[in-house]
Amino acid sequence: MNDKRNIVHMDLDTFFVSCERLLDRKLIGKPVLIGGTSDRGVVASCSYEARSFGIHSAMPMKLARQLCPEAIVVRGDASTYSKFSDTVTEVIKESVPLYEKSSVDEFYIDLTGMDKFFGCEKLASELRQRIIKETGLPISFGLSVNKTVSKIATGEAKPNNQIHILKGTEKPFLSPLSVNKIPMVGQVTYRAFCDLGIKQIKTIQEMPVEMMTKVFGKNGQTIWQKANGIDNTPVEQYTERKSISTERSFDRDTTDVKKLEGIIIAMAENLVFQLRRGNKLTACITFKIRYSDFQTYTVQKKIPYSSADHKIIPVVMELFKKLYQRRLLVRMVGVRFSHLVEGGFQIDLFDDNEKIINLYHAMDKMRDRYGDRAVMRAAGMEAKSIGRWNPFTGAPPPLLPNRRR
Repeated sequence: MNDKRNIVHMDLDTFFVSCERLLDRKLIGKPVLIGGTSDRGVVASCSYEARSFGIHSAMPMKLARQLCPEAIVVRGDASTYSKFSDTVTEVIKESVPLYEKSSVDEFYIDLTGMDKFFGCEKLASELRQRIIKETGLPISFGLSVNKTVSKIATGEAKPNNQIHILKGTEKPFLSPLSVNKIPMVGQVTYRAFCDLGIKQIKTIQEMPVEMMTKVFGKNGQTIWQKANGIDNTPVEQYTERKSISTERSFDRDTTDVKKLEGIIIAMAENLVFQLRRGNKLTACITFKIRYSDFQTYTVQKKIPYSSADHKIIPVVMELFKKLYQRRLLVRMVGVRFSHLVEGGFQIDLFDDNEKIINLYHAMDKMRDRYGDRAVMRAAGMEAKSIGRWNPFTGAPPPLLPNRRR
């Protein structure tokens, strides 16, 4: 199966930065940082110009500014990036038989069998050029017999280029590369390899798989297979998401209960609106809290399928009060709705009335026209960072690792 496939991995180059540059041409050619603007924020994305200073994603913003004082810092907007991602998704959807959207800016495409009609490299190249033309966004791709080799090839093709790894040349292509190029090899595993004197993929290729398993356990066998260009993982057809969630971290850890309650209400209210806008219902609510000592707790509760504020928000607050018992400073809170199904507003014959239903319709209509914050509960008005996005028309919003009030 492995040697008969044609798998493309496409990745939008410095996606957040590229989106911002389309909106502001003055950012072109300059070092740009996307992410949290406070001292506790981190870099979500950075331009190649910024990377030349040693800056990378997930780096503390404070350190990034020290490394490159002239960098332009942009807070970023999830809804904007989601719209661009949706546009790219639509182009791919119209052009290929099977694709998997693995993140807001990454796609796997299965072109197996298409070589009989068009030529897979030609088809992928034409798709890439169409995306660039219709969106203005730079994108790179790697083409090979499987997902692992294609993903690594994309990394080697960047920026804004393409690579085709011919069948049978996977091992020679991977051989000279660093072991941290292998997907699933993070910083901790990479340091472990370095401690063993293993820096190139070639060394792993020459090792017995039994040795890798003995040192790294079950992951060792998977890493060995990837290093040898072996990966039978299929491209999973892109489907709608089964849950939606949002999290908020704070610039300063807090024990202000009123502040916490206001933000949680605003988060829940916004998510419930997204359910109704996507014609979805939820049957499971999860609440998460992280304290200043980084201890994280979650609790969930199943409910009758609903997309009504007055049914869901009280449950969210109930779960918050159930978890908030340590009386420590709170670092982050999160709300998640899962077990989603299609369906409009479900009328509860015992509690709901026409007045409540009409109220929701009117509020949603105003929000659709004037924005999510056009109508909201007074308790949540101070939660200024609740953003406008629709999770049911493409990818979820990118989670910017910045800390919000």
